[in-house]
Amino acid sequence: MARSITVSEARQGFAEVINRVAYGKERVTVVRRGRDLVAIVPMSDVLLLEAIEDELDLTAVQAALAEAAGSGRVKWSDLRAKLTR
Repeated sequence: MARSITVSEARQGFAEVINRVAYGKERVTVVRRGRDLVAIVPMSDVLLLEAIEDELDLTAVQAALAEAAGSGRVKWSDLRAKLTR
């Protein structure tokens, strides 16, 4: 579970927060007025999320290409519209 701190706490202890995230692999949620505002996470978390997004994008492209293969030529605008839904 992510540790929650206020924006003021994050500002005052920014170097410590960065070190805890970078070296301790902690996740920190920054809160403003009782609402989650941002998360500070290790770079490994970001790389994992990007890899998952890339895999989902690749799956969508492969599905669109498979569908297009059976129907002949496909206009780029149609393919792009399908992929951005």
